[in-house]
Amino acid sequence: MDAAEISKAFGAFFAVMNPFINLPIFLAMTSDFTVGQQRKLAIRIAIYSIVMCGIILFAGKLIINFFGVSIDTFRVAGGLVLTHIAWSMLNGSSIVSHHGSQAEQEHLQDITSIAFYPITFPMIVGPGTIATLIIYSGHATQISGWLYLVAILCVIISLLFVVLFFASEIGKHLSDTMRVIMTRLMGMILLAIAVEMIFAGMKASFPSLG
Repeated sequence: MDAAEISKAFGAFFAVMNPFINLPIFLAMTSDFTVGQQRKLAIRIAIYSIVMCGIILFAGKLIINFFGVSIDTFRVAGGLVLTHIAWSMLNGSSIVSHHGSQAEQEHLQDITSIAFYPITFPMIVGPGTIATLIIYSGHATQISGWLYLVAILCVIISLLFVVLFFASEIGKHLSDTMRVIMTRLMGMILLAIAVEMIFAGMKASFPSLG
């Protein structure tokens, strides 16, 4: 992976796993928790995220190959999923496919075992993250490429852990305006990356388009 690919990968993962976008949802779902409980939950979320991302990163390509789906076809499908998520972010709509429906979130607000569902999945490691993981792992042909992907994920999950661990303090200083600006900006970046994924996948699947 060259510098441009690394930047795109980081941008894609940061956009779909953005800790600051997930922070308000985390605070809403843990409003009745103490700071200590929130921090224990943050630790569990970080661990679950690492495990899920690791499994998908190293087994995702095998899974889609088992179903006879090529990485380029999945790249188009993944790009469409990311496009939907990015469009929702740009329009300020809730991302049901990535964060779960409102009914699912409300049903689980009073359950202490929410670290895996719905916070880790599908809020953080949702369809957009899974698609991005499989797409980039499918194009990592050298050890250095895998190391860069692992490093990017470690940085993103570490940032996620820090934000959620100190959620109560950060939430006091993160205004609604800042959240809106960040959501729109990440939505635009993610949309550009998604469009490029779709075109690259279609070009590889249909060489005549090139």
